[in-house]
Amino acid sequence: MHEVLRLERVRVAIQGAEVLRGISFAIPSTGLAALVGRNGAGKTTTLRSVMGLLPLRDGQISLNGEKLGDLPPHRRAALGIGYVPEDRRLIGQLSVADNLLLPAWAQGRTDVKKRLAHVYGIMPEVRALATRKAAQLSGGQQKMVALARALMSATKLLLLDEPFEGLSPGLGEKLAEVICDVQRTGVAVLVAESDTKRVSFVERIYTIERGEITEQIDHR
Repeated sequence: MHEVLRLERVRVAIQGAEVLRGISFAIPSTGLAALVGRNGAGKTTTLRSVMGLLPLRDGQISLNGEKLGDLPPHRRAALGIGYVPEDRRLIGQLSVADNLLLPAWAQGRTDVKKRLAHVYGIMPEVRALATRKAAQLSGGQQKMVALARALMSATKLLLLDEPFEGLSPGLGEKLAEVICDVQRTGVAVLVAESDTKRVSFVERIYTIERGEITEQIDHR
């Protein structure tokens, strides 16, 4: 099966301390996978490495068979990778619509209107918030907007860091539905979470402990 993302013997150090210790795993094209581990296991470091926010000490990361090398984050986004960090990083004084459009404008995309319509089609609840300032939204609404912003770039791969943290059960279920809808549009998804119960909907779970992949479980 074709793989959209592959990590091979990836090592990453932060301030001299090795956080990822030669991890290897792959996400199939249009796959839906989770990276599960306790806090400090290396989940966020893995996603940040895929996004190009942290340099590799060793190993390589490939997107659709092409090595990403030292490509900066904005170039990776332009290749079709969307990333939702745990802290959302919305610009509070901008409207929801402008938060969604800003990365697309920065990338110089020519399909902005088409892409925005696509995102609103998947997440109509975000369209309803379009004119509100991000700072006026609840934490749950901000998470949905951060996901919508990532979808502006995520034509091939979507990375989600602890998306269910702090959400009510009802909003968590809604978020899981949206993630599955995204995957059905042909985008591969990797969710980093600390609790396997939150990612019961995924097809594959990788367990990470102390910067190493210790287990792979396929559900389908």
